[in-house]
Amino acid sequence: MTEQPNEAAQTEDFEFEALRLADNYRRALIAEFAGDLRGRVLEVGAGIGQMTSLLSKLPRVDTLQCVEPAEEFCAEFSHEHPTIPLLHGTVADLPEGTHWNAIISINVLEHIRDDAEELARYRELLRAEQGNLCLFVPARPEIYAPIDDDFGHHRRYTRAGLRDLLTAAGFAVPRIHYFNFVGYFAWWLNFCVLRQRGFNPASVLFFDRAILPVVHAFERGLFRPPIGQSLLAVAHPR
Repeated sequence: MTEQPNEAAQTEDFEFEALRLADNYRRALIAEFAGDLRGRVLEVGAGIGQMTSLLSKLPRVDTLQCVEPAEEFCAEFSHEHPTIPLLHGTVADLPEGTHWNAIISINVLEHIRDDAEELARYRELLRAEQGNLCLFVPARPEIYAPIDDDFGHHRRYTRAGLRDLLTAAGFAVPRIHYFNFVGYFAWWLNFCVLRQRGFNPASVLFFDRAILPVVHAFERGLFRPPIGQSLLAVAHPR
């Protein structure tokens, strides 16, 4: 059965606060997936809906259904997005026979101990429509830090390892690459070397406003980096 994040990940809100401040980061991430999201879209692990507001505005998304296992996050989500359907639970709690044109899973898979089982569930939900899985996860095990534990992360992924995991679950993987090359070194310094256990709002704002737009424009338009803070994949059932 799909697991919920651990207690630390459920009770600490500093990850959501950092994401709230990182407006350019959120928009860059949705831009990476926008071309692969259409029709009936399922957002797994919607949290308090910080990505949902952007997803709901995509022109090719006809229906957006969200799933979130943490009750306290569901309450805030429903307050902020009263018209967007939300299931309190996991993908295992979806009605039988439901099918989707796309699933988007952002920073969710690392919270789940049996990630292979979770990917197999995604494949079944996408198989009938040959839909797209839009997946985003933390990258590079060598920068796993104490703050990863605080977030309830079981792992960080390599590109080869994630490709193998998706392939074993029955997916073809036409696109997989690292995301946020500069963020890799910022994470290593702040959380591995200095062992910080939270985000500095001023630093988040500076990175989001001054650095990320340049980095993302370079990565998307010119050269995908050999390493990065995160991994992005688009896959579909074989």
